Amino acid sequence: MRPAVEATRQAGEMSGPDESPLATMARTTSTEYWNDSCSIAELEYATARGAVGATSNPTIVGEVLKKEHDVWRERIQEIAREDATATDLDVTWQVVEEMAIRGAAILEPIYRGAAGRRGRLSIQTDPTLFRNAERMLEQGRRFDALGPNMQVKFPATVAGLAAIEEATFLGISINATVSFTVPQALAVGQAVERGLTRREAAGLDVSSMSPVCTLMIGRLDDWVKVIAERDDIAMDPAAMNWAGLAVFKRAAALYRESGYRTRLLAAAYRHLLHWTELVGGDVTLTMPHQWQRRFNATTGEVRARFDEPVPTAYVDELLTKIPDFRRAWEPDGLAIEQFDTFGATVRTLRGFIASYWDLVRTVDEILLPNPDGR
Repeated sequence: MRPAVEATRQAGEMSGPDESPLATMARTTSTEYWNDSCSIAELEYATARGAVGATSNPTIVGEVLKKEHDVWRERIQEIAREDATATDLDVTWQVVEEMAIRGAAILEPIYRGAAGRRGRLSIQTDPTLFRNAERMLEQGRRFDALGPNMQVKFPATVAGLAAIEEATFLGISINATVSFTVPQALAVGQAVERGLTRREAAGLDVSSMSPVCTLMIGRLDDWVKVIAERDDIAMDPAAMNWAGLAVFKRAAALYRESGYRTRLLAAAYRHLLHWTELVGGDVTLTMPHQWQRRFNATTGEVRARFDEPVPTAYVDELLTKIPDFRRAWEPDGLAIEQFDTFGATVRTLRGFIASYWDLVRTVDEILLPNPDGR
């Protein structure tokens, strides 16, 4: 895959390290950040400025495939020639795995230097398996074996939580995704603790494991806005942009109180506050390349704001007018059995599943090119 790596280096900015705002944050605070993509060009841009991890999912893989179409078209055709019996799904998952492997190779020096605590590439299990713990775990074990610094994404669904506990016991560093609420974050923290405790009781090492729980803060903002529009609710628009931040900060406080060994990660960036208001927290931020460039273009002091509370007026308005925000905010706002039907969960799973089939369709178009050349 070295030709693919070399080709993709021409696709983005390859300038050397500088003291950009994100580099300053990484150097001066406990806040870490990841590149929210497995694109080599974007990952090299990020790691040059202090990023210590990366992630992928069906949407991200599809975007990388489009950006690097010439490289991956050739590779997909090669995969098909290597195994004439491979289905389009087989080819698609091989592409997903190869993208993860090459991204993980960029991060491996960070991983080695941090004794496994940083420098991982998150790879997401098949989103269509969100109700099947056994099959998610089977795929997660395969992903974990792809390289020393893999991190496996499982959804914070009922079945996903069962897979998270078992994967943790098996020594797999997990990343809980499709998560938006305090109840989900707490359930993930508890599932990981059960897995770690079982592993320790069996005399197995946990020192290099680095479990992560993602809260998709921008997607909670999106869901609040959908509800306000759907139900004709007049709100201060600023309040809706604080929904995800409010939930994230509350979850972080509860994690500190409970001593969970899982690290919270903020995802799904929508605006500047999703960066500035989280600086200084002992957390991780996963940022798309576009948002990294925007944040690095800002001026002014990089200042720790994580411990500053969300404006009370915004939280009160959200709690009063948006019932689903209350469910997301209160530690007991959702029972585990309700995770799969929470609005933001349904929207995100449907989006991930659609992106997965779009990815398969893109592979199909390469395997079966249009005979008239269009």
